[in-house]
Amino acid sequence: MNGLISLGVYIPRYRLQREAIAAALGTGGGRGSRSVASYDEDAASLGVEAARKALSGVGHRPERLYFATPAPPYLDKSNAAVIAAALGLDRSVFAADFGGAPRSGFGAMVAAAEADAPALALLSDLRTGRPGSSDESSGGDAAAALLFGPGTEEDPVIARVIAMAATTEEFLERWRAPGAQHSRTWEERFGEHVYGPLAEESFTAALKQANRTPSQVDRLLTSGLATRAVRQFARTSGVRAEAVAADRWNELGNCGTAELGVQLADALATAGPGELIALVLLADGATTVLLETTEHVTQRRPDPSVAAQVEAGAPISYATFLTWRGVLDREPPRRPEPDGPAAPPAHRSAAYKHSFQATRCTACGTVNVPPSRVCYSCSQIDEMAPAPLSTTLGTVVTFTVDRLAFTPSPPMIAVVVDFDGGGRFRCELADADPDEVHIGMRVEMSFRRLLTADGVHNYFWKAKPLRSSQTNSIEENA
Repeated sequence: MNGLISLGVYIPRYRLQREAIAAALGTGGGRGSRSVASYDEDAASLGVEAARKALSGVGHRPERLYFATPAPPYLDKSNAAVIAAALGLDRSVFAADFGGAPRSGFGAMVAAAEADAPALALLSDLRTGRPGSSDESSGGDAAAALLFGPGTEEDPVIARVIAMAATTEEFLERWRAPGAQHSRTWEERFGEHVYGPLAEESFTAALKQANRTPSQVDRLLTSGLATRAVRQFARTSGVRAEAVAADRWNELGNCGTAELGVQLADALATAGPGELIALVLLADGATTVLLETTEHVTQRRPDPSVAAQVEAGAPISYATFLTWRGVLDREPPRRPEPDGPAAPPAHRSAAYKHSFQATRCTACGTVNVPPSRVCYSCSQIDEMAPAPLSTTLGTVVTFTVDRLAFTPSPPMIAVVVDFDGGGRFRCELADADPDEVHIGMRVEMSFRRLLTADGVHNYFWKAKPLRSSQTNSIEENA
């Protein structure tokens, strides 16, 4: 079984304070906040951002990509193929979707660990529920990417999988019919009653495989959407009280399919060599994976850390949240709606559209954005080399705040960016307030969904501010 080489987590910038739900509806809510994907983000774009963090600075390129989410942007069409294109992976990579409940995320992780080649497991989720429901207030949006492989001297394994055990049980605890917007659940006490023995069985079996005892577990990470059952198992598992890892429910909510990846990234941010980490998921049974950190765990911490991304959060109103989720149908700007992308030109420009690959003139060195056969500067023809820009930082040289342009979240901020090393590009600025944009602002690129028309998602790249908590590490890696 392969080991864990790298792990990346992406948490959207926005936070909804739970008390805002109660203030609007007179019910629901609670304390703390939950993470919220922006209007131009979905499970695929979240997955791309997490994968970019996992692959940053890593020589390994995955030969398998497994994408798991209960909120796929497409059915019938592969979302994993979109992600593979955005990451600029070779077409020989096998990319496949894992659909359904949080258990599919664990399945993707196990499949990546058991693959006979470097493999990337992507776990992504956008949690929602009816207004005022527990799912709405306690859910959170996030994605996690786990890169497994045999390890090399340059990219060593930071944690080894030493055991895995599972129980599978058919029972009606949570379900959602195809096409339904929200999940339904049975009474929580029922889930608590059924899950307890299943979790104990898988946990005990995994420990027996590894010849370990509960007292030897250094960190116990538990997840699942049946909150009471998850917390009960953490209390009764037999591990030391200090080994039960705290989750980020108060700041981010329960991130569903991505939750275990978020918790593991949080644990690896402070774990030392030789620690035994138990991952336990309660979903349609129970699954336990035991990881043991290696001496290299301190060399490759998840970056940016979960804590740093929590700190970088910004609030949004409940009305904005409902609008972004499509629950509140507000009057759009009175402009013609943009057309959806056509398949043939999108296919012809796939390298530019999905992986943001420009061209560099080999005669004069000018970076041409968008890519061109004729150099903008010296007019040389077909003297171009690929110039990937998706990981290149840039600087805003001018901008405008457009309050009339069509956008689900006005106003639109349009910026012109000069990339480090050459290339000028005009695009939207995401995750920013009009008051903070300025000439000289440092930005990075982010894979977003520009619009959806006739069921077709038009994915492309936007700039977003390079936040101060990320600046140092990103500038160092750039």
